[in-house]
Amino acid sequence: MTYPKQVKAHLWGDISKMSEDPARFAKNPDADFTRIRKLDFENLIRLLISMQSDTTALELLKFFDYSPDTLSISAFYQQRQKLLPSTFPFLLRLFNSHFSPVLYKGKYSLVACDGCEFNIARNPADPDYFHMPTSASAYGFNSLHTISLYDLLGKRYLDCLFQPGAKKNEFRAFCDLVDRYDYGGFPIFIADRGFSAYNTYAHAIENGVFFVIRAKDINVCRLLRANSLPDSIDSVVDVILSRTQSIKKWSRPDLADQYRYIYHDVQFDYIKQGSSDEYPLSLRVVRFQVTDGVFENIVTNLPVDEFPADEIKQLYNLRWGIETSFRDLKHTIGTKNFHSKKPEYIVQEIWARLILFNFCATLTLHVVIARGHTKYTYQVNFSMAFKLCHHFIRLRDHDPPLDVEALIGSFTLPIRLDRTFARQHRFRPPASFCYRFS
Repeated sequence: MTYPKQVKAHLWGDISKMSEDPARFAKNPDADFTRIRKLDFENLIRLLISMQSDTTALELLKFFDYSPDTLSISAFYQQRQKLLPSTFPFLLRLFNSHFSPVLYKGKYSLVACDGCEFNIARNPADPDYFHMPTSASAYGFNSLHTISLYDLLGKRYLDCLFQPGAKKNEFRAFCDLVDRYDYGGFPIFIADRGFSAYNTYAHAIENGVFFVIRAKDINVCRLLRANSLPDSIDSVVDVILSRTQSIKKWSRPDLADQYRYIYHDVQFDYIKQGSSDEYPLSLRVVRFQVTDGVFENIVTNLPVDEFPADEIKQLYNLRWGIETSFRDLKHTIGTKNFHSKKPEYIVQEIWARLILFNFCATLTLHVVIARGHTKYTYQVNFSMAFKLCHHFIRLRDHDPPLDVEALIGSFTLPIRLDRTFARQHRFRPPASFCYRFS
């Protein structure tokens, strides 16, 4: 059996195992998925994972080979509403368990954490998801916010949290994701400055994991109690966190310079409001130059002897892998084209696309590109590779065989190092439900 067929067998086999006891994943276990239907539990999961960007009606027609007896749209939604929210997270972890992690230095897992916004159907009556009109959107818009954990070397999503777009809290999401991380090993969580907070540092330390988190100049100045920052820093700072500014209540007033006050409206899970408890924290601050006149700050707990400042810079640079994964997730495999207006079903579809992404990435990483006598080193064209893998997963047993790896290897791109592009920030409305053609 070829490697692509093995990977596909793993995924379909996992779904088959789950279908042996569908009551575990049903909202009403005594009734749901107990009768014989055109779309049973197993095929429902397969359909949701393999759906493309076409309309719901056309997706159902394709799945049922354009049969006149194709399931109705109403029946499809009646089936999908039976699934528990835990169904797809369970399948994601089950599928990931078949593959060994790709380790950094043979020991560490590099796990990026970042958020991604998905624009959904406009509904001003839903205040949790609706954003009021601004210069970017004259009529306002609805969005769903995701915060994901992404294996930078294995190129697989590990976990995800969902929040209403108008009430997102990335600090809380990071803490929850770190708390429930269950892949073992020695992970290094790498995150942007939107996750820099004492609470996130403390959660990582309490869970015995490492972190590399970018921080703003103003936050580092407060941490170091400095008015300005030099061009280069690599030092360890010890602080004592407290919710009281009264020196009389401090246990170590002789270390007054180390105390940092946590305001009453700032969340910190290890000191209760009104308590005089204290929380000691040891953090390493690294500052380096990125380009002329541009500097970045990193707060970490990685040991100095094993991870010098230059290596910290390289580790943070790898974080960009999660940004490019969002591009492939949204556009290459069509996650931005939803088939429902309800957030519950949209969450289902995003989970299904995360699993599809992992399937495509696993196949793509297995393809080896031979190095020829050329100017550049070449890599797989991930956009084409993901589309080929998406086509492969939809093939039935009676369809002609497809040499996926050979096809992926025929689409390559040169690796041009040190290229930078301005990041574009603009509002993109969700795709209409009616006018789609993939």
